[in-house]
Amino acid sequence: MSRIAFFNIPAYGHTNPTLEVVRELVKRGHEVHYYSFREFRDRIENTGAACICCDEYMPPAPADIDKKVGRDLASLISMTVHVTLAMEERILKEFGEWKPDCIVSDSICIWGKLYAKRLGIPYVCSTTTFAFNRYTAKLMKQKPGEIFRMMAGMSEINARMEELRQHGYQADKFYELLQNDNDTDTIVYTSPEFQPMADTFSSRYRFTGPSLAVPVSAAAERRRPLVYVSLGTVLNKKDSFYRNCMEALKGENIDVIMAVGSRTDIPSLGDIPSNFTISPRVDQLQVLQEASVFITHCGMNSVSESLYFGVPLVLFPQQPEEGAVARRVRELGAGIFLKSTRPAALKRTVTYLLENKSCRENAGKIGAGLKRAGGALKAADTIEEIIEKK
Repeated sequence: MSRIAFFNIPAYGHTNPTLEVVRELVKRGHEVHYYSFREFRDRIENTGAACICCDEYMPPAPADIDKKVGRDLASLISMTVHVTLAMEERILKEFGEWKPDCIVSDSICIWGKLYAKRLGIPYVCSTTTFAFNRYTAKLMKQKPGEIFRMMAGMSEINARMEELRQHGYQADKFYELLQNDNDTDTIVYTSPEFQPMADTFSSRYRFTGPSLAVPVSAAAERRRPLVYVSLGTVLNKKDSFYRNCMEALKGENIDVIMAVGSRTDIPSLGDIPSNFTISPRVDQLQVLQEASVFITHCGMNSVSESLYFGVPLVLFPQQPEEGAVARRVRELGAGIFLKSTRPAALKRTVTYLLENKSCRENAGKIGAGLKRAGGALKAADTIEEIIEKK
């Protein structure tokens, strides 16, 4: 039996892919301590792992967080340095007593990586997006305003990096904390076929595919197509977009399930068409088993889950990372970009995908590759192999 520590940021898109891996490791007899946040405690403890909540170390979210998510590098570096130093005393004490055999940390959760290096503990990077190196980073295609914000924040970034060095951490260049490298053992929750430029990554990258607990579908066979609409769990306060979807698809010979997030006041959206079901959240894996088309923000998990079930996508990315995922889907012929959010454009795009067999076939081919990659079992195997080599 090994002792394995997981670290993650407070985000569903980064936490959910790890849960079935943790469940498999616990099933194999390993002891897992998962450093996360209260919002995720029940999910983590349901795997059999111990959840250590770190909310007290996280600085308050800025009021304009919707504008900064995925776009403000200085805020990200500042937050991660804050958490690293705030948790330092606790982690050094607990790890001195518990002595973990391995640390698995999300690629954005820099503190896990820094603790592993400082303590000389074998480290595995958990990457829930595409793997990014100096080649694939160019796929992000940042807008001029985002580039300006990064340049304007460089003085803050440099100050935070110096703060890390003064506390004894190896922190030379800031992008080395975020960018994958060929010398780090890395689990990527996609397939080598879907990963852009997969041949530029070393054998230390394991493309394991999505780690899913697929529910058994109990729904009766649908008499007409189902269109699923969701903009994820973060940047989903888009009332005008939801109203346009309602206007575009009301009265059509289809059913629509729309997940609008907890911050959306559903009654304020107006009269709900009879062919619509609107909820804050749904069981996405359950819905996607029945769906014919998915209108999505193009988060990596949502896209992977859609393709896993062979569902073509209407691509509506909200930030650079999602744009890279969307362009890969388009490149492989499994979805099309939404060029306008006006009702007429929404209706035209959905109708095209409902009638286009090639997009569904291409989605199915990508999904077959995701299933072949191995999922949670392959990821757990990888972690065990790394521990055995130490």
